[in-house]
Amino acid sequence: MEQRLDFDPDLLRRYDVSGPRYTSYPTAPQFHEEFGPEAYRRAAAASNESAEPRPLSIYVHVPFCRQVCYYCACNRVITANYARASGYLERLFEEIALQGELFASQRPVEQLHLGGGTPNYLSDEDLTALLGNLRTHFNLETGDHREFSIEIDPRDVSSGTIQQLAELGFNRMSVGVQDFHPTVQKAINRIQSAELTASVIEAGRRHGFRSTNMDLIYGLPHQSVETFSATLDTLLELRPERLAVYNYAHLPHLFKVQRQISEADLPGPEEKLAILGLTIERLTAAGYVYIGMDHFALPDDELAQAQKKGHLHRNFQGYSTRAECDLVALGSTAIGKIGNTYSQNLREPEAYQERIATGELAVFRGVELDADDVLRREVITDLMCHSELPFRRYEERHGIDFQSYFADDLERLRPLVDDGLITIDQERIQVLPRGRLLLRNVAMAFDRYLHQGTTQGQRFSRVL
Repeated sequence: MEQRLDFDPDLLRRYDVSGPRYTSYPTAPQFHEEFGPEAYRRAAAASNESAEPRPLSIYVHVPFCRQVCYYCACNRVITANYARASGYLERLFEEIALQGELFASQRPVEQLHLGGGTPNYLSDEDLTALLGNLRTHFNLETGDHREFSIEIDPRDVSSGTIQQLAELGFNRMSVGVQDFHPTVQKAINRIQSAELTASVIEAGRRHGFRSTNMDLIYGLPHQSVETFSATLDTLLELRPERLAVYNYAHLPHLFKVQRQISEADLPGPEEKLAILGLTIERLTAAGYVYIGMDHFALPDDELAQAQKKGHLHRNFQGYSTRAECDLVALGSTAIGKIGNTYSQNLREPEAYQERIATGELAVFRGVELDADDVLRREVITDLMCHSELPFRRYEERHGIDFQSYFADDLERLRPLVDDGLITIDQERIQVLPRGRLLLRNVAMAFDRYLHQGTTQGQRFSRVL
C-alpha cells in the first residue's frame, strides 16, 4: 500500500471539517439502550459457537488521576483519595468474573490494554491483583505473540513499577507527554521533565518492553513552530517506536476544566497548521512512517509492518495489529466489540459499581450490525488502515456489484478525485499521498447514517 504522505496546507484548510474518527462503524451515536446485558450475553454465546472462535482482546478502563490536566476531555476521576480506587477495583474484579464466564476458556487473550485515566495510579499490589484476576478468569497468552500494553504517566511511577509491570507480562507502554516546553506545561498543568520521561522509557527498554508509544498534542496554549520544534528535538532523541500526535480541540462549553486555558494563549489556525506541517516533515525525515489518523511508527515496528502486509485494524484504542480478535471491555465507560455487535458500559464509575454490585453486567447500550453495516464497516476500516479499496474483495465476500451498490457514495467522492486526494478506476479506490491526512473525509462518503442525518446534533472533532 501507499505509505507516503504529502502536506498541502491549502487543501487541508478546505477539507478541515468535523466528522467521526471511525474507531467503530456504526459510530457511537447509533448505539441505543435496547442493547443491554441480555443482548451482550447472546453475542458472547454466538462468538463461542463459531467454527473457529476468535482470540480475545481485553480493554480495562482505570478512570483515576491524581491531578487534572487542563486540556483533558477523557472520562476520568481526579482524586487523591485512594479508597475510591479500592472500591472501584472490588467491583471491577466482580465484573472480570462475570465476563469470564461468558467466553470459552480455550480462547486465548492475545491483546490486553490498560487505559484511563492513569492506570499506574493503582498501587503495585493492586496492579498485581488485577492481573491475577484476569489470569484466573481468562486465558492470558504468555508467549511472545502477546501484546500487553499500559498507559503510563511518568509523574506517578515508583522505582520498581516498570520492572513489576514487565514481570506481570506487559511488553508495550504508552507514555503521555503532550509537550516538553516549560511554559506550555505550566499552562496545561502538566509539569513533566524530559529527564523523567526518558527515565521511564529507558527503564521499559531495560526490562523488555519492545515498543513505546509517546503522545503529543499540537494547538496547546503558548505553542509555536519554534517551541514545538524543540519538543520534537527531545522526542527524536528518545526515538519511541510509535507516536500519536493529536489536535487539541478547545471546547470549554463542553469540558469545564478547559476553562482554565485562556483562548488568547492558543496558537491561531495558521500557526497550528504550520506546527502540523513541521511535525510531519521532522518525523518522516527521521524515518517514521505515517500510519494514519495522527499515528506514526518506525518502519520495523509491528504497527507499520501490519499496515504494509494488510493486517492493520482500527478499534477504540486506535490502530491495532489484532484485526481477528473480539474485544472484551471492562470498567466504566469501556466499549467492546463481540462478533457483529458493539457495547458500552455505564459511564459514571458510581453507576457502574452499583450495577455490578447487583450481579449484573454493566452494559447499558450498544448496537447489533446488519448486513449493510458489516459491509460498510469493512470498507471504512480498509480506507482508514490501508488507504485503498479493491472492489473485487467486497464483491466476492458480500455478493454485490461494488460500483452499483455504492453508486451514491462514489458520486460523493468525485470532488476528492478532482482535488487529487484519491483515484477511482474500474478495480479500486486508491488514496493518494496528498489525501492520506484526510482519510476521515474519504470514509465519510460511505457513512450511511451521516448522510441519512441520524447523527445530527452529535459532537465530532475536526479532521485537523
